[in-house]
Amino acid sequence: SELIKPYLGSKYKVTEVPKSLVFHMTKHSGPVNEIQWCPVREQSHMLLSASMDKTVKVWDAVDTGCCLKTYSCHSCAVRAARWSSCGRRILSGGFDSTLHLTDVETGKQIFSSKTEFRISALKFHPTEPNVFICGGFSPEVKAWDLRTSKVLRVYKAAVQQTLDILFLPEGREFLTSTDAVSRDSADRTIVAWDFQSAAKISNQIFHERYTCPSLTLHPKESVFVAQTNGNYMALFSAQRPYRINKKKRYEGHKVEGFAVGCEFSPDGTLLVTGSSDGKVFFYNYHTSRIIRTLFAHKEACVSAIFHPVLPSLLATCDWAGEIKIWQ
Repeated sequence: SELIKPYLGSKYKVTEVPKSLVFHMTKHSGPVNEIQWCPVREQSHMLLSASMDKTVKVWDAVDTGCCLKTYSCHSCAVRAARWSSCGRRILSGGFDSTLHLTDVETGKQIFSSKTEFRISALKFHPTEPNVFICGGFSPEVKAWDLRTSKVLRVYKAAVQQTLDILFLPEGREFLTSTDAVSRDSADRTIVAWDFQSAAKISNQIFHERYTCPSLTLHPKESVFVAQTNGNYMALFSAQRPYRINKKKRYEGHKVEGFAVGCEFSPDGTLLVTGSSDGKVFFYNYHTSRIIRTLFAHKEACVSAIFHPVLPSLLATCDWAGEIKIWQ
């Protein structure tokens, strides 16, 4: 992309809050569950989307707003899809209980496997590009190795479902958010795991009786944020014992049972989230105040993500199957 080239050699500038709509992309026929910019900076004009319409799509979301490829390897809704770190492959998992690793250019499956549960969360290991973790409608979370097409490790938690997975820096530990909300205070909604030993490090992290549909890591500081079904985002330390910051709560948006994602801007100054009423909220990370609200969608906005290179470009997606690019 000619638009990205001038930014590749320089350091990321301060994130601006986008004001105007650039592209309105409507090729999905069902809700869009997840979107992700390509992690390879030179190819970051490409945006990946996973939808309830059983497809995964790749878009040129910087220059043209056109759909470049559609992948139809799943027979049910695609709940999770992630770029590989090299940007040449896409890992996807869905409600058909299958995992697929697809070659972006040819559309061929490099790896496919059937699991025992419907998949709702996938994350690649931050330092081992062939390893990923998969969770879903099961008490188990599994680490896979793409080189052997086998399960490396199984992590067992007494829960019904994994909602999200977050690797902590270096990948020695990771967190899972679950739908276990019990009456006692240790309600296991966020569980910390040792990646190598599969031991549970802690399940006493979040004590409020709300599930957390998504987790996100700060790009510079050792903290993470959990989106909660209490219509606020909570801030935690990313080091043991992962204490909650009781002084900061990011509230104003609505979750209302949707898997609303949240993310930091690449410079770490802003926290952005979708909202079940279709809006996008921009919070000042340090003060936890709302900087701006964007009236982005008519239906629930489930994801809002800043571009990794262009400092004010934002992609959003919604429950009506629409993707919008803002600047």
